Amino acid sequence: MNEALNNLLTRRSCRAYKPEQVKTEDLDAILEAGTYAATGMGKQSPLIVAIQDPETVKQVERLNAGVMGNPDGHTFYGAPTVVVVFGHSDSALELADANLVIGNLLNAANAVGVDSCYIWRARESFDSEEGQALKKAWGIPEEYIGVGNVILGYGTPEGKRPAAPRKEDYIRKV
Repeated sequence: MNEALNNLLTRRSCRAYKPEQVKTEDLDAILEAGTYAATGMGKQSPLIVAIQDPETVKQVERLNAGVMGNPDGHTFYGAPTVVVVFGHSDSALELADANLVIGNLLNAANAVGVDSCYIWRARESFDSEEGQALKKAWGIPEEYIGVGNVILGYGTPEGKRPAAPRKEDYIRKV
């Protein structure tokens, strides 16, 4: 099978990680792939923040878990790296562009042997007062909103499940 197609078909979300930090060369490759995602009219409007500082990872996880009403929750499953993708709030197109970046990040991680998972609730996390302060500290303009978090690391065997069978009526050819 074509290597690129195999990568797309074998990527799985991981929900349990070893504490080992993602290698710099792997993270750099993943982030670069994110910058090559398709964007409407080639604007390249999304912004990417990679976090490896353990205290900042905990802070962002606390914000994320707080959205669900449990600030002590572990919504990042022990992943040592979190990548937050922000989209410009001007249009739905630019928010969709941010999700294309997230897709590239997830698939690139799989390609270099790093496990990942897309974690929702970035919008609510970064709409909070504390989230706004982080955005400001990171140089993210106010008109950008959190679209999603990509957690990265080296997963444990129990962290990954096999792919569910594809539903029968998924594709329609007309």
